[in-house]
Amino acid sequence: MRVGSFVLGAQFPGQGQGEALHRAVRSAEVAEEAGLDSVWLAEHHFVPYGTCPSAVTLAALLLGRTRRIRVGTAVSVLPTVHPVALGEQAALLHLTSGGRFSLGVGRGGPWVDLEVFGSGLEAYEKGFPESLDLLVRWLREPSVGADGERFRFREVPVVPRPSEALTETSGPEVVVACTSPASVRLAAERGLPMLLGMHVGDEEKAEMVALWRRFARAAGRSESEIRGAAHVSAGVCQIADRRTDAVETLVKAMPGWLKQGLDAHVTVDGRPRSMRDPVAYTELLCGLHPVGTPRLCADRLAATSERTGISRFALLVEGSGDLAATEENVRRLGSEVLPHLR
Repeated sequence: MRVGSFVLGAQFPGQGQGEALHRAVRSAEVAEEAGLDSVWLAEHHFVPYGTCPSAVTLAALLLGRTRRIRVGTAVSVLPTVHPVALGEQAALLHLTSGGRFSLGVGRGGPWVDLEVFGSGLEAYEKGFPESLDLLVRWLREPSVGADGERFRFREVPVVPRPSEALTETSGPEVVVACTSPASVRLAAERGLPMLLGMHVGDEEKAEMVALWRRFARAAGRSESEIRGAAHVSAGVCQIADRRTDAVETLVKAMPGWLKQGLDAHVTVDGRPRSMRDPVAYTELLCGLHPVGTPRLCADRLAATSERTGISRFALLVEGSGDLAATEENVRRLGSEVLPHLR
């Protein structure tokens, strides 16, 4: 089992953006010290929900500051970037870090980001498969050209090439954020592992893994490839000597962050949005994920892994909103939870 942290750079009420980013960087550095396997970095634009606008840029910083831990994006939003530009950055980080970089990509949302970056609503609603295929080709082939609906250019060499080996598995791994049967199918047909969100529980994640396997088999993927797919489960983790204390920490801090962060999202076309109740959502997350004593947290992770078949975790550890408490949470995850799982 491989356990990592999930870093949003969340800006809690009363905090500055620099404070949120400093906590994000420190929590990642402490994750390596504490023996965690990975750090996954979120990406958001124009909202305090997450203050990191470029997960791949923050990944570059953290790969330079660490020596062992894997660093991934969760996720780089494909509709707002050119897939070749992102592919070049991913190849660069893969090569210069000794293969410690993972590229997680997703479709994002119908946000004003699409207007600001000029990609438009079509890139969100219809363009994701084309962008994903172009990105994967860039990371797997020696030269690439395009003749699609969004991207058209003559064949050019891939520089730097992520690997000299011309195989599907060369270069950095690509993980796809999946929230619907359509995105599950998209990932499965390409043999790409999924990143499953923290808003869904074990049963739904198990169903999505089973669906991925069915789609992958139908697409002709090998059984060894299907069995070896390293899906990632996102969640929340808060450790305390008593479960009530861990829950109280999150219920006190997270609703304020969720309300101001999620309220700030603006749709590009004015479509109505359904908003979760911040307190109810926080309580839901506490019930779904490792929140409580170290033993309880270890049992929760083991149960999720057994039920879903997922062995990689990206856990939000900054739910307290406090730097010192976040560092302590990460250290306890490494010293008091991981030994139960290994």
